[in-house]
Amino acid sequence: MTELRGVLTKDRPLADLTWLRVGGPAELFYQPADRADLAEFLAGLDPKTPVFPMGVGSNLIVRDGGMRGAVLRLGRGFNGIEIEGDKVRVGAAALDAHVARKAAEAGLDLTFLRTIPGAIGGAVRMNAGCYGVYVADHLVQATAILRNGQEVTLTPEDLNLRYRQSALPKGAVLVEAVFQAPSGDPDALAAKMEDQLAKRDATQPTKDRTAGSTFRNPAGFSSTGRADDTHEEKAWAVIDAAGMRGATRGGAQMSEKHSNFLINTGGATAAELESLGEEVRKKVFQTTGHSLHWEVLRVGRPIS
Repeated sequence: MTELRGVLTKDRPLADLTWLRVGGPAELFYQPADRADLAEFLAGLDPKTPVFPMGVGSNLIVRDGGMRGAVLRLGRGFNGIEIEGDKVRVGAAALDAHVARKAAEAGLDLTFLRTIPGAIGGAVRMNAGCYGVYVADHLVQATAILRNGQEVTLTPEDLNLRYRQSALPKGAVLVEAVFQAPSGDPDALAAKMEDQLAKRDATQPTKDRTAGSTFRNPAGFSSTGRADDTHEEKAWAVIDAAGMRGATRGGAQMSEKHSNFLINTGGATAAELESLGEEVRKKVFQTTGHSLHWEVLRVGRPIS
């Protein structure tokens, strides 16, 4: 791999790249220059070397012992936004909020992305959604580089998008997505997004170190990711029922403002954050019978 044009760093600390500001180093950390460079890097790795694509670290706990293998972070070569007709073609590193704004300026409604933290790659991988609208509702296709360096185009059916899940091939790195969006008045779309932001700031701890919603809603969503009106159970409600709003462990806390947000109050370790989350899951199951599933990704190794 002597012809690589990206930046390769060994034992790169990851805590400063995550919103929760925790985690050990990556054994290898690579920032590819473009798709061809990314494909060459992946193809040249030992097939046994694990690969983890990392976005902006908004939905992530990296454990304190760090990560084996290669962590990939896409940068400027992967954040383009192109609009043609009712289609929006975006790089996987483009921020969700930025895509929503650019689309709105062009009179296209992807406003559901405005308050979703993170980048498009993660949004596609997790079928992100807000206000009853999901990536699955607008995605036309996605492009990925497979673990062997092959570039493929994936349809929504290929990805099997479900509530906070997809069937992205193991080790594949999303590099681009194409969305289809309905038209709208740019001023009305801008006002809609401002209203969404105001509602989010009023109900969520946006000023704290969080990773967004900690757990998936335990019920109330169909396999396609759409809301199911026959069930209305929410993660925050069962956490409250278990008496875990505001619960703490070391520097970790379940937010008083929104109990499904795990926050680093300052100096928390990844172990404290994950341990508190597991305590919440246990208490919720004991109290309500609901099994909470993590929405925040937890990767890497604990300190032995």
